[in-house]
Amino acid sequence: MSTDLDPSAARARELTTEPGGLTTDGAGSALPAEQPVEALAPERALATDEVVVLDYGGQYSQLIARRVRECGVFSELLPHHVGADEVRRRAPKGLILSGGPASVYAPGAPALDPALLELGIPVLGICYGMQALVRALGGDVKGAEVGEFGRSRLTLAGDGGRLLGGLPAEQSCWMSHRDTVFAPPPGFTALASSSESPVAALEDVERGLYGIQFHPEVVHTPYGQEILTRWLTDVCGCATDWSPESIAAEQIERIRAQVGDGRVICGLSGGVDSSVAALLVHRAVGDQLTCVFVDHGLMRKNEGEQVISAFRDHFKVPLVAVDAEDRFLARLKGLSEPEAKRKAIGAEFIRVFEEEALALEGAAYLVQGTLYSDVIESGGGTGAATIKSHHNVGGLPEDLEFELVEPLRALFKDEVRAVGAELGLPERLVWRQPFPGPGLAIRIVGGEATKERLDTLRDADAILQDEIRKAGLYRELWQSFCVLPDIRTVGVQGDERTYGYLVAIRAVTSDDAMTADWARLPYDLLEQIASRMINEIREVNRVVLDITSKPPGTIEWE
Repeated sequence: MSTDLDPSAARARELTTEPGGLTTDGAGSALPAEQPVEALAPERALATDEVVVLDYGGQYSQLIARRVRECGVFSELLPHHVGADEVRRRAPKGLILSGGPASVYAPGAPALDPALLELGIPVLGICYGMQALVRALGGDVKGAEVGEFGRSRLTLAGDGGRLLGGLPAEQSCWMSHRDTVFAPPPGFTALASSSESPVAALEDVERGLYGIQFHPEVVHTPYGQEILTRWLTDVCGCATDWSPESIAAEQIERIRAQVGDGRVICGLSGGVDSSVAALLVHRAVGDQLTCVFVDHGLMRKNEGEQVISAFRDHFKVPLVAVDAEDRFLARLKGLSEPEAKRKAIGAEFIRVFEEEALALEGAAYLVQGTLYSDVIESGGGTGAATIKSHHNVGGLPEDLEFELVEPLRALFKDEVRAVGAELGLPERLVWRQPFPGPGLAIRIVGGEATKERLDTLRDADAILQDEIRKAGLYRELWQSFCVLPDIRTVGVQGDERTYGYLVAIRAVTSDDAMTADWARLPYDLLEQIASRMINEIREVNRVVLDITSKPPGTIEWE
């Protein structure tokens, strides 16, 4: 059994809900067997070699695909049930079998299709993938009395063979399994062992079949990336010429071919996904694109102006900026429960965006910042589609139909940031921390999101971000923000009694948003932040620090 439990895999999951309701969820979950596969894979560069990763349900499956891309080789993640014909159709240079949570002996456990081993391309089994490979070919896999979870010591056998040769004879690696390979199949050579795994790596060079029990894709396996690179280049013969930047030019050509002389609309939120998608489409079709930016008055300080300045003034993108603050505040009047706020904001956003979309006569295409992680999770299709609430800006009505333009379908979140930087997107937009769709409204906890409270929270957040950036910590934090609870506290300022707001500082570190730890900000920095907030914001007289990790808490308060 392979059990993928490491919480520190590098950003295997990223959850971002952007202003205006655009949601990106890069969950690394297994794909149900009944999902279609035709639309799961993005279009790849025709001159680029590719490796297919079959997902057996492992937590790290997306991370494997991303690590392959970091080696300069394009990768696609497909559900394990696709079959040999589907893999053959994609003409990959290699095939990786991922880890998974099941035992190879469990009823209903994913089985390895033997036809996959007859495609004439190298195969690499990782963890469960290795166990399934060994079992299918007659090796000895058993449930061990003692599992192997976390760091383990890997010892090479002999020279390490083609896959591990030249690496240190003793090295650290990351294990997460209970089933264990005790003997390789006929024709295979055992390459390494660990304390609980008699066979921790093996290969059949003649047939191009390889297996490793440990996880090369996580940072806890120091030589993991080197092993992947060796397999991709020396074994598969892949050219390492793929990069997210290189795909941008090709996507521009594809957008032109799809759109022709049609008019395009984009709901611009200011988040990195919609921003990069908008820039790619503008590079492709110029003024045929019109971006709609709805300022609902719930963004951080000067954020709306930054978006407008970047797109309308710097990039010269046709932009309709809608000042809808009064409309949203009216909808939020009297609401204190977070879900009620979310529903009110979402409903109003739909109305505003629909009004602007209908005013742009002849617009037949809608830009969406769909990422590859979204494609993997949803199995969504391409081409003309009725827009559903999960996939669009704020959840547009079902009768509002556009043909989708999705220039980021091939990219993971980090790759989108790389493309954004290549396109010249300002650093503040490229590396923007996750921000909730309902904006500051749900960071006013337990009370109504009034203009006064929003301005107070906006000012406090601006001070926090300013000081964190000055300290050089912004990109080290997963999120940093302020919360304004609906309480007042007594204070003394200037020899007078005050009754002001309390501001809570929330700063966390995380790799994947599934777990998070409160950030140990320097005391001097915290003192400077608190001093500025109390001195510069008349309505604030107390600052506290949230030191709750996730779990048991969540990152956001509501």
